[in-house]
Amino acid sequence: MISLKSDREIELLRKAGHIVYLTHQYLKPYVKEGITTKELDRLAEEFIRSQGATPSFKGYEGFPATLCTSVNQQVVHGIPGNYRLKNGDIISIDIGACYKGYHGDSAWTYAVGEIDEEKKYLMEHTEKALFQGLAQIKPGNRIGDIGHAIETYAKEHHLGVVEELVGHGVGTNVHEEPDVPNYGRPGTGPLLREGMVIAVEPMLNLGSKEICMLDDDWTVETMDGSPSAHFEHTVAVTKDGYQIMTGE
Repeated sequence: MISLKSDREIELLRKAGHIVYLTHQYLKPYVKEGITTKELDRLAEEFIRSQGATPSFKGYEGFPATLCTSVNQQVVHGIPGNYRLKNGDIISIDIGACYKGYHGDSAWTYAVGEIDEEKKYLMEHTEKALFQGLAQIKPGNRIGDIGHAIETYAKEHHLGVVEELVGHGVGTNVHEEPDVPNYGRPGTGPLLREGMVIAVEPMLNLGSKEICMLDDDWTVETMDGSPSAHFEHTVAVTKDGYQIMTGE
């Protein structure tokens, strides 16, 4: 069931989202050559807890860490470990924070040092695809309008659209109804209504859309080894559009 949030719930979700935003800002200076993904995870957990929140992902369905850290060909759900970031890497950092029972969720992809033109292209257009999708959010439109806008933009820029992984509702659970795919047909899917809170998160590949799961049962990679980028905001549907909850 899709829940509509009250004004009080929207405020709590906004606070949770702001903590996620602040965590991204806190981590950015540390995303550089030589740091391990496990160190980034420790920094993130300490910061989230310092803000009066708890990590949404840690323990979620058995996930062992605060962050999802997905490097280069990893699409999502990379488990932080002993990998040291290298110059030329890109890393998607997915952060969730729970504040007074309500969640914020946002992923962003970062460059490590100097990256090549192909990775710059991938990052630029995955981020732009996110905002193409967000532009469709207003009461009366449908979930399919969001996915169609993302898919159209991605295909115009020759990027592979991951279909098995989708955005989602956000509330007292980090993943709620409805699913928010990054593909679709206009005018289809659940109706957008004021008070809905959803996470929109294009995951686009420089090569094929095909993906595979690693043996850890979490990390998802591109089948062809091409780089992947991931950008995500949690947003609330307002009476005349949307408001980003995981921003400033």
